[in-house]
Amino acid sequence: MKKSINGSVLFLIFLVFGLSTNLFAQGNGVESILNEIAQKLSQGDTAAALELFGRLPPSEAEKAEIRILRANVLNSAGRPAEAIQIANAIVNTDRNNTEALMVLADAAAIQNRERDRRNFLERVIAADPGHARALIDLGNLAISARNLRVAAGYFDRALAAEPNNGEALVSRAVVHRYNRENRNAEQLLAKAMELYPQWAGPYHERARLYRGTNNFASSLRDLNKALELEPNNYWALIDRGMLLMEMNRKQEALADFNRAIELEPENFIAYAYSAGIKDELGDYAGAEADYTKLTRLKPDYYFGFEGLGILKMRNKQWAEARDAFLAAYRQAPREFQYALLATVCWMRAGRQTDPKQFLAQVLRTVPRDSIEFTLIRMFHDLNHDTDAAARIDREQNIYTKSSMAFYLASYYDIRGNQALANRYYLMVQELDAVGTIEWRLNEWVLAERGLGVRAGQ
Repeated sequence: MKKSINGSVLFLIFLVFGLSTNLFAQGNGVESILNEIAQKLSQGDTAAALELFGRLPPSEAEKAEIRILRANVLNSAGRPAEAIQIANAIVNTDRNNTEALMVLADAAAIQNRERDRRNFLERVIAADPGHARALIDLGNLAISARNLRVAAGYFDRALAAEPNNGEALVSRAVVHRYNRENRNAEQLLAKAMELYPQWAGPYHERARLYRGTNNFASSLRDLNKALELEPNNYWALIDRGMLLMEMNRKQEALADFNRAIELEPENFIAYAYSAGIKDELGDYAGAEADYTKLTRLKPDYYFGFEGLGILKMRNKQWAEARDAFLAAYRQAPREFQYALLATVCWMRAGRQTDPKQFLAQVLRTVPRDSIEFTLIRMFHDLNHDTDAAARIDREQNIYTKSSMAFYLASYYDIRGNQALANRYYLMVQELDAVGTIEWRLNEWVLAERGLGVRAGQ
Protein backbone atom coordinates (compact mmCIF):
# COMPACT_ATOMS: atom_id res chain seq x y z
CA MET A 1 0.00 0.00 0.00
CA LYS A 2 1.62 3.23 -1.18
CA LYS A 3 0.46 6.63 -0.01
CA SER A 4 1.75 10.17 -0.04
CA ILE A 5 3.61 11.33 3.05
CA ASN A 6 1.18 12.91 5.47
CA GLY A 7 1.36 14.06 9.06
CA SER A 8 0.76 10.57 10.46
CA VAL A 9 3.49 8.99 8.36
CA LEU A 10 5.90 11.78 9.28
CA PHE A 11 5.14 11.06 12.92
CA LEU A 12 6.02 7.41 12.33
CA ILE A 13 9.28 8.33 10.65
CA PHE A 14 10.27 10.56 13.55
CA LEU A 15 9.28 7.80 15.97
CA VAL A 16 11.44 5.29 14.12
CA PHE A 17 14.45 7.60 14.08
CA GLY A 18 13.98 8.28 17.77
CA LEU A 19 14.03 4.56 18.53
CA SER A 20 16.95 4.03 16.18
CA THR A 21 19.03 6.66 17.97
CA ASN A 22 18.28 5.17 21.38
CA LEU A 23 19.06 1.63 20.29
CA PHE A 24 22.20 2.68 18.44
CA ALA A 25 23.49 4.17 21.69
CA GLN A 26 23.12 0.71 23.19
CA GLY A 27 25.33 -0.72 20.46
CA ASN A 28 22.97 -3.55 19.46
CA GLY A 29 22.85 -2.90 15.67
CA VAL A 30 19.05 -2.78 15.45
CA GLU A 31 19.24 0.77 14.14
CA SER A 32 19.96 -0.39 10.58
CA ILE A 33 16.64 -2.25 10.38
CA LEU A 34 14.77 0.67 11.90
CA ASN A 35 16.37 3.01 9.39
CA GLU A 36 15.16 0.73 6.59
CA ILE A 37 11.67 0.83 8.08
CA ALA A 38 11.81 4.63 8.12
CA GLN A 39 12.91 4.63 4.47
CA LYS A 40 10.00 2.42 3.44
CA LEU A 41 7.58 4.63 5.35
CA SER A 42 8.96 7.73 3.64
CA GLN A 43 8.17 5.99 0.32
CA GLY A 44 4.64 5.24 1.52
CA ASP A 45 5.30 1.49 1.37
CA THR A 46 3.79 0.27 4.65
CA ALA A 47 3.67 -3.36 3.50
CA ALA A 48 7.45 -3.45 3.04
CA ALA A 49 7.94 -1.64 6.35
CA LEU A 50 5.90 -4.30 8.16
CA GLU A 51 7.93 -7.11 6.62
CA LEU A 52 11.11 -5.62 8.04
CA PHE A 53 9.90 -6.09 11.61
CA GLY A 54 10.39 -9.82 11.06
CA ARG A 55 14.14 -9.25 10.80
CA LEU A 56 14.40 -7.86 14.32
CA PRO A 57 15.82 -10.16 17.01
CA PRO A 58 12.98 -11.58 19.18
CA SER A 59 14.44 -9.90 22.26
CA GLU A 60 14.12 -6.51 20.55
CA ALA A 61 10.83 -7.20 18.79
CA GLU A 62 9.12 -7.86 22.13
CA LYS A 63 10.06 -4.48 23.59
CA ALA A 64 7.04 -2.29 24.18
CA GLU A 65 8.32 0.59 22.07
CA ILE A 66 8.93 -1.70 19.08
CA ARG A 67 5.49 -3.33 19.43
CA ILE A 68 3.88 0.12 19.60
CA LEU A 69 5.76 1.19 16.49
CA ARG A 70 4.57 -1.91 14.63
CA ALA A 71 0.99 -1.25 15.78
CA ASN A 72 1.23 2.31 14.44
CA VAL A 73 2.42 1.02 11.08
CA LEU A 74 -0.43 -1.52 11.04
CA ASN A 75 -2.89 1.34 11.54
CA SER A 76 -1.22 3.27 8.74
CA ALA A 77 -1.55 0.18 6.52
CA GLY A 78 -5.29 -0.01 7.21
CA ARG A 79 -5.07 -3.03 9.51
CA PRO A 80 -6.50 -1.66 12.76
CA ALA A 81 -7.69 -4.99 14.19
CA GLU A 82 -4.09 -6.23 14.43
CA ALA A 83 -2.96 -2.91 15.88
CA ILE A 84 -5.66 -3.15 18.56
CA GLN A 85 -4.47 -6.61 19.63
CA ILE A 86 -0.93 -5.33 20.17
CA ALA A 87 -2.00 -2.16 21.98
CA ASN A 88 -4.50 -3.94 24.23
CA ALA A 89 -1.82 -6.39 25.34
CA ILE A 90 0.37 -3.47 26.40
CA VAL A 91 -2.43 -1.52 28.09
CA ASN A 92 -3.43 -4.63 30.07
CA THR A 93 -0.07 -4.51 31.84
CA ASP A 94 0.51 -0.73 31.68
CA ARG A 95 -2.84 1.01 31.92
CA ASN A 96 -1.48 4.53 31.36
CA ASN A 97 0.85 3.77 28.46
CA THR A 98 -0.06 6.83 26.43
CA GLU A 99 1.42 5.64 23.14
CA ALA A 100 -0.51 2.37 23.29
CA LEU A 101 -3.66 4.37 24.05
CA MET A 102 -2.90 6.54 21.02
CA VAL A 103 -2.74 3.40 18.88
CA LEU A 104 -6.20 2.46 20.16
CA ALA A 105 -7.47 5.99 19.44
CA ASP A 106 -6.10 5.88 15.90
CA ALA A 107 -7.62 2.45 15.31
CA ALA A 108 -10.99 3.70 16.53
CA ALA A 109 -10.75 6.60 14.05
CA ILE A 110 -10.07 4.19 11.18
CA GLN A 111 -13.10 2.12 12.22
CA ASN A 112 -15.32 5.23 12.60
CA ARG A 113 -15.82 4.66 16.33
CA GLU A 114 -15.68 8.32 17.28
CA ARG A 115 -16.90 7.90 20.86
CA ASP A 116 -14.22 5.29 21.59
CA ARG A 117 -11.62 7.49 19.94
CA ARG A 118 -12.51 10.43 22.15
CA ASN A 119 -12.42 8.24 25.26
CA PHE A 120 -8.94 6.95 24.46
CA LEU A 121 -7.66 10.48 23.74
CA GLU A 122 -9.08 11.76 27.02
CA ARG A 123 -7.35 8.90 28.84
CA VAL A 124 -4.08 10.00 27.24
CA ILE A 125 -4.60 13.59 28.38
CA ALA A 126 -5.50 12.44 31.88
CA ALA A 127 -2.20 10.55 32.07
CA ASP A 128 -0.16 13.23 30.28
CA PRO A 129 -1.84 16.68 30.13
CA GLY A 130 0.81 17.95 27.70
CA HIS A 131 0.54 15.12 25.16
CA ALA A 132 0.56 17.22 22.00
CA ARG A 133 -0.70 14.64 19.52
CA ALA A 134 -3.71 13.74 21.67
CA LEU A 135 -4.49 17.43 22.18
CA ILE A 136 -4.29 18.03 18.42
CA ASP A 137 -6.61 15.11 17.69
CA LEU A 138 -9.12 16.37 20.26
CA GLY A 139 -8.89 19.79 18.66
CA ASN A 140 -9.65 18.35 15.25
CA LEU A 141 -12.66 16.52 16.70
CA ALA A 142 -13.85 19.84 18.07
CA ILE A 143 -13.49 21.42 14.62
CA SER A 144 -15.61 18.60 13.16
CA ALA A 145 -18.23 19.42 15.79
CA ARG A 146 -17.96 23.12 14.79
CA ASN A 147 -16.82 24.11 18.26
CA LEU A 148 -14.00 26.46 17.35
CA ARG A 149 -13.50 27.81 20.87
CA VAL A 150 -12.86 24.33 22.27
CA ALA A 151 -10.63 23.47 19.30
CA ALA A 152 -8.54 26.60 19.82
CA GLY A 153 -8.08 25.65 23.47
CA TYR A 154 -6.74 22.21 22.61
CA PHE A 155 -4.35 23.56 19.97
CA ASP A 156 -3.10 26.28 22.33
CA ARG A 157 -2.38 23.63 24.96
CA ALA A 158 -0.51 21.56 22.37
CA LEU A 159 1.60 24.58 21.39
CA ALA A 160 2.30 25.39 25.02
CA ALA A 161 3.69 21.87 25.42
CA GLU A 162 5.50 21.82 22.04
CA PRO A 163 5.84 25.33 20.53
CA ASN A 164 7.37 23.95 17.31
CA ASN A 165 4.84 21.18 16.69
CA GLY A 166 3.97 21.52 13.02
CA GLU A 167 0.55 19.87 13.20
CA ALA A 168 -0.42 22.15 16.10
CA LEU A 169 0.76 25.24 14.23
CA VAL A 170 -1.22 24.38 11.10
CA SER A 171 -4.31 23.26 13.03
CA ARG A 172 -4.36 26.46 15.08
CA ALA A 173 -4.03 28.41 11.82
CA VAL A 174 -7.13 26.59 10.54
CA VAL A 175 -9.14 27.91 13.48
CA HIS A 176 -7.81 31.40 12.85
CA ARG A 177 -8.91 31.07 9.22
CA TYR A 178 -12.42 30.01 10.21
CA ASN A 179 -12.57 33.00 12.56
CA ARG A 180 -11.30 35.32 9.78
CA GLU A 181 -8.17 36.09 11.78
CA ASN A 182 -6.06 35.91 8.66
CA ARG A 183 -2.94 37.67 9.91
CA ASN A 184 -2.66 35.31 12.89
CA ALA A 185 -3.11 32.34 10.59
CA GLU A 186 -0.41 33.56 8.21
CA GLN A 187 2.06 34.04 11.05
CA LEU A 188 1.62 30.49 12.32
CA LEU A 189 1.86 29.04 8.82
CA ALA A 190 5.02 31.02 8.09
CA LYS A 191 6.58 29.56 11.23
CA ALA A 192 5.58 26.04 10.18
CA MET A 193 7.10 26.61 6.73
CA GLU A 194 10.34 27.82 8.27
CA LEU A 195 10.55 24.85 10.63
CA TYR A 196 9.46 22.22 8.08
CA PRO A 197 10.36 23.50 4.60
CA GLN A 198 9.78 20.12 2.96
CA TRP A 199 6.26 19.67 4.37
CA ALA A 200 3.33 20.43 2.08
CA GLY A 201 0.80 20.96 4.87
CA PRO A 202 1.45 24.65 5.65
CA TYR A 203 1.44 25.60 1.96
CA HIS A 204 -1.80 23.72 1.41
CA GLU A 205 -3.49 25.45 4.34
CA ARG A 206 -2.25 28.90 3.32
CA ALA A 207 -3.61 28.26 -0.17
CA ARG A 208 -7.05 27.75 1.37
CA LEU A 209 -6.61 30.97 3.34
CA TYR A 210 -5.75 32.93 0.19
CA ARG A 211 -8.55 31.37 -1.82
CA GLY A 212 -11.01 32.47 0.86
CA THR A 213 -9.93 36.07 0.29
CA ASN A 214 -10.09 35.73 -3.52
CA ASN A 215 -6.31 35.98 -3.78
CA PHE A 216 -6.29 33.30 -6.45
CA ALA A 217 -2.76 33.92 -7.73
CA SER A 218 -1.21 33.43 -4.27
CA SER A 219 -3.43 30.44 -3.60
CA LEU A 220 -2.33 28.79 -6.83
CA ARG A 221 1.32 29.50 -6.05
CA ASP A 222 1.03 27.76 -2.69
CA LEU A 223 -0.86 24.79 -4.12
CA ASN A 224 1.80 24.41 -6.78
CA LYS A 225 4.42 24.38 -4.03
CA ALA A 226 2.46 21.84 -1.97
CA LEU A 227 2.17 19.54 -4.98
CA GLU A 228 5.84 20.02 -5.80
CA LEU A 229 6.60 18.67 -2.32
CA GLU A 230 3.89 15.99 -2.40
CA PRO A 231 2.88 15.21 -6.00
CA ASN A 232 0.45 12.51 -4.84
CA ASN A 233 -1.44 14.63 -2.32
CA TYR A 234 -5.08 13.87 -3.20
CA TRP A 235 -6.62 16.81 -1.36
CA ALA A 236 -4.14 19.32 -2.71
CA LEU A 237 -5.07 18.15 -6.21
CA ILE A 238 -8.76 18.53 -5.39
CA ASP A 239 -8.21 22.03 -4.02
CA ARG A 240 -6.12 23.09 -6.99
CA GLY A 241 -8.71 21.70 -9.37
CA MET A 242 -11.46 23.66 -7.62
CA LEU A 243 -9.35 26.82 -7.71
CA LEU A 244 -8.61 26.38 -11.42
CA MET A 245 -12.33 25.99 -12.06
CA GLU A 246 -12.95 29.33 -10.36
CA MET A 247 -10.22 30.81 -12.56
CA ASN A 248 -12.03 29.38 -15.62
CA ARG A 249 -9.09 27.10 -16.44
CA LYS A 250 -11.23 24.00 -16.77
CA GLN A 251 -8.91 21.79 -18.82
CA GLU A 252 -6.16 22.20 -16.22
CA ALA A 253 -8.68 21.56 -13.45
CA LEU A 254 -9.80 18.38 -15.20
CA ALA A 255 -6.20 17.15 -15.32
CA ASP A 256 -5.97 17.55 -11.54
CA PHE A 257 -9.24 15.71 -10.93
CA ASN A 258 -8.20 12.91 -13.28
CA ARG A 259 -4.92 12.58 -11.39
CA ALA A 260 -6.80 12.48 -8.10
CA ILE A 261 -8.98 9.67 -9.48
CA GLU A 262 -5.86 7.71 -10.39
CA LEU A 263 -4.58 8.08 -6.83
CA GLU A 264 -7.83 7.25 -5.03
CA PRO A 265 -10.29 5.64 -7.46
CA GLU A 266 -12.73 4.80 -4.65
CA ASN A 267 -13.03 8.37 -3.36
CA PHE A 268 -16.13 10.01 -4.81
CA ILE A 269 -15.11 13.69 -4.59
CA ALA A 270 -13.00 13.93 -7.76
CA TYR A 271 -15.69 12.25 -9.87
CA ALA A 272 -18.22 14.93 -8.89
CA TYR A 273 -15.99 17.65 -10.33
CA SER A 274 -14.61 15.76 -13.32
CA ALA A 275 -18.12 14.74 -14.42
CA GLY A 276 -19.31 18.34 -14.31
CA ILE A 277 -16.38 19.64 -16.33
CA LYS A 278 -16.64 16.90 -18.95
CA ASP A 279 -20.37 17.54 -19.21
CA GLU A 280 -19.80 21.27 -19.70
CA LEU A 281 -17.07 20.69 -22.30
CA GLY A 282 -19.27 18.32 -24.30
CA ASP A 283 -17.54 15.06 -23.39
CA TYR A 284 -20.87 13.43 -22.64
CA ALA A 285 -19.59 9.85 -22.72
CA GLY A 286 -16.83 10.71 -20.25
CA ALA A 287 -19.26 12.62 -18.04
CA GLU A 288 -21.73 9.75 -18.06
CA ALA A 289 -19.00 7.31 -17.00
CA ASP A 290 -18.00 9.59 -14.13
CA TYR A 291 -21.59 10.19 -13.03
CA THR A 292 -22.18 6.43 -13.06
CA LYS A 293 -19.12 5.82 -10.89
CA LEU A 294 -20.14 8.67 -8.59
CA THR A 295 -23.60 7.19 -8.01
CA ARG A 296 -22.07 3.83 -7.12
CA LEU A 297 -19.56 5.30 -4.69
CA LYS A 298 -21.91 7.85 -3.12
CA PRO A 299 -25.55 6.80 -3.66
CA ASP A 300 -26.85 9.47 -1.26
CA TYR A 301 -25.30 12.25 -3.40
CA TYR A 302 -28.36 12.95 -5.51
CA PHE A 303 -26.65 15.43 -7.83
CA GLY A 304 -24.81 12.45 -9.32
CA PHE A 305 -28.13 10.84 -10.26
CA GLU A 306 -29.34 14.18 -11.58
CA GLY A 307 -26.37 14.50 -13.94
CA LEU A 308 -26.71 10.89 -15.05
CA GLY A 309 -30.42 11.27 -15.68
CA ILE A 310 -29.93 14.38 -17.83
CA LEU A 311 -27.43 12.62 -20.07
CA LYS A 312 -29.63 9.53 -20.31
CA MET A 313 -32.46 11.81 -21.45
CA ARG A 314 -30.17 13.35 -24.04
CA ASN A 315 -29.52 9.84 -25.39
CA LYS A 316 -33.26 9.01 -25.22
CA GLN A 317 -32.51 6.17 -22.82
CA TRP A 318 -35.81 6.79 -21.12
CA ALA A 319 -35.94 3.87 -18.71
CA GLU A 320 -32.39 4.50 -17.48
CA ALA A 321 -33.13 8.22 -17.12
CA ARG A 322 -36.31 7.44 -15.17
CA ASP A 323 -34.38 5.22 -12.76
CA ALA A 324 -31.74 7.90 -12.23
CA PHE A 325 -34.31 10.59 -11.41
CA LEU A 326 -36.24 8.23 -9.16
CA ALA A 327 -33.01 7.57 -7.26
CA ALA A 328 -32.43 11.34 -6.96
CA TYR A 329 -36.01 11.84 -5.76
CA ARG A 330 -35.63 9.15 -3.09
CA GLN A 331 -32.62 11.03 -1.70
CA ALA A 332 -34.28 14.47 -2.02
CA PRO A 333 -38.05 13.92 -1.67
CA ARG A 334 -38.78 17.67 -1.47
CA GLU A 335 -37.23 18.26 -4.89
CA PHE A 336 -40.39 17.69 -6.91
CA GLN A 337 -38.63 18.41 -10.21
CA TYR A 338 -37.05 14.96 -9.92
CA ALA A 339 -40.52 13.41 -9.67
CA LEU A 340 -41.61 15.34 -12.77
CA LEU A 341 -38.49 14.39 -14.72
CA ALA A 342 -38.91 10.74 -13.74
CA THR A 343 -42.54 10.92 -14.86
CA VAL A 344 -41.69 12.36 -18.28
CA CYS A 345 -39.10 9.64 -18.86
CA TRP A 346 -41.41 6.94 -17.50
CA MET A 347 -44.15 7.89 -19.95
CA ARG A 348 -41.72 8.00 -22.85
CA ALA A 349 -40.34 4.58 -21.87
CA GLY A 350 -43.72 2.85 -21.90
CA ARG A 351 -47.39 3.61 -21.40
CA GLN A 352 -48.62 7.03 -20.35
CA THR A 353 -50.38 5.54 -17.32
CA ASP A 354 -47.30 3.71 -15.99
CA PRO A 355 -46.26 6.34 -13.38
CA LYS A 356 -49.84 6.84 -12.08
CA GLN A 357 -49.32 4.97 -8.77
CA PHE A 358 -46.02 6.78 -8.15
CA LEU A 359 -47.63 10.15 -8.84
CA ALA A 360 -50.46 9.39 -6.43
CA GLN A 361 -47.87 8.95 -3.68
CA VAL A 362 -46.08 12.16 -4.69
CA LEU A 363 -49.30 14.17 -4.66
CA ARG A 364 -49.75 13.39 -0.97
CA THR A 365 -46.52 15.26 -0.18
CA VAL A 366 -46.80 18.29 -2.48
CA PRO A 367 -48.34 21.53 -1.13
CA ARG A 368 -51.79 21.73 -2.75
CA ASP A 369 -51.48 25.43 -3.51
CA SER A 370 -48.18 25.03 -5.39
CA ILE A 371 -47.69 25.10 -9.13
CA GLU A 372 -45.89 21.76 -8.81
CA PHE A 373 -49.10 20.21 -7.47
CA THR A 374 -50.96 21.43 -10.55
CA LEU A 375 -48.41 19.92 -12.94
CA ILE A 376 -48.10 16.62 -11.06
CA ARG A 377 -51.91 16.28 -10.90
CA MET A 378 -52.02 16.90 -14.66
CA PHE A 379 -49.64 14.02 -15.32
CA HIS A 380 -51.51 11.79 -12.84
CA ASP A 381 -54.97 12.48 -14.29
CA LEU A 382 -53.85 13.02 -17.91
CA ASN A 383 -56.07 16.09 -17.74
CA HIS A 384 -56.16 19.66 -16.34
CA ASP A 385 -53.61 20.96 -18.84
CA THR A 386 -55.59 24.22 -19.17
CA ASP A 387 -55.25 24.71 -15.39
CA ALA A 388 -51.51 24.11 -15.71
CA ALA A 389 -51.23 26.60 -18.57
CA ALA A 390 -53.10 29.24 -16.55
CA ARG A 391 -50.83 28.73 -13.51
CA ILE A 392 -47.77 29.05 -15.73
CA ASP A 393 -49.09 32.28 -17.26
CA ARG A 394 -49.60 33.77 -13.77
CA GLU A 395 -46.23 32.66 -12.39
CA GLN A 396 -43.91 35.61 -11.67
CA ASN A 397 -40.65 33.76 -11.00
CA ILE A 398 -39.11 33.23 -14.44
CA TYR A 399 -37.13 30.18 -13.34
CA THR A 400 -40.22 28.43 -11.98
CA LYS A 401 -42.25 29.62 -14.98
CA SER A 402 -39.63 28.29 -17.40
CA SER A 403 -39.28 24.92 -15.69
CA MET A 404 -43.03 24.33 -15.49
CA ALA A 405 -43.45 25.37 -19.14
CA PHE A 406 -40.96 22.66 -20.07
CA TYR A 407 -43.05 20.03 -18.29
CA LEU A 408 -46.22 21.25 -19.96
CA ALA A 409 -44.43 21.10 -23.34
CA SER A 410 -43.27 17.55 -22.54
CA TYR A 411 -46.84 16.60 -21.57
CA TYR A 412 -48.19 17.82 -24.90
CA ASP A 413 -45.33 16.09 -26.73
CA ILE A 414 -46.10 12.76 -25.07
CA ARG A 415 -49.83 13.21 -25.76
CA GLY A 416 -49.13 13.81 -29.45
CA ASN A 417 -49.91 17.54 -29.69
CA GLN A 418 -46.66 18.74 -31.23
CA ALA A 419 -47.93 22.22 -32.06
CA LEU A 420 -48.67 23.03 -28.42
CA ALA A 421 -45.50 21.25 -27.33
CA ASN A 422 -43.38 23.45 -29.60
CA ARG A 423 -45.19 26.56 -28.39
CA TYR A 424 -44.14 25.88 -24.79
CA TYR A 425 -40.65 24.70 -25.71
CA LEU A 426 -40.19 28.07 -27.42
CA MET A 427 -41.59 29.86 -24.36
CA VAL A 428 -38.85 28.23 -22.26
CA GLN A 429 -36.20 29.59 -24.61
CA GLU A 430 -37.76 33.06 -24.64
CA LEU A 431 -37.73 33.20 -20.83
CA ASP A 432 -34.00 32.40 -21.04
CA ALA A 433 -33.77 31.11 -17.45
CA VAL A 434 -30.28 29.79 -18.09
CA GLY A 435 -28.84 27.28 -15.66
CA THR A 436 -31.85 25.13 -14.87
CA ILE A 437 -32.05 21.45 -15.78
CA GLU A 438 -35.17 22.14 -17.80
CA TRP A 439 -33.58 24.97 -19.80
CA ARG A 440 -30.73 22.67 -20.81
CA LEU A 441 -33.02 19.81 -21.80
CA ASN A 442 -35.20 22.28 -23.69
CA GLU A 443 -32.25 23.56 -25.74
CA TRP A 444 -31.50 20.00 -26.86
CA VAL A 445 -35.13 19.49 -27.93
CA LEU A 446 -35.22 22.73 -29.94
CA ALA A 447 -31.86 22.00 -31.59
CA GLU A 448 -33.11 18.57 -32.64
CA ARG A 449 -36.25 20.12 -34.16
CA GLY A 450 -34.49 23.07 -35.74
CA LEU A 451 -36.54 25.57 -33.79
CA GLY A 452 -35.76 28.72 -31.84
CA VAL A 453 -33.21 31.51 -32.01
CA ARG A 454 -30.26 29.12 -31.88
CA ALA A 455 -31.63 26.66 -34.42
CA GLY A 456 -28.95 27.37 -37.00
CA GLN A 457 -26.03 27.41 -34.57
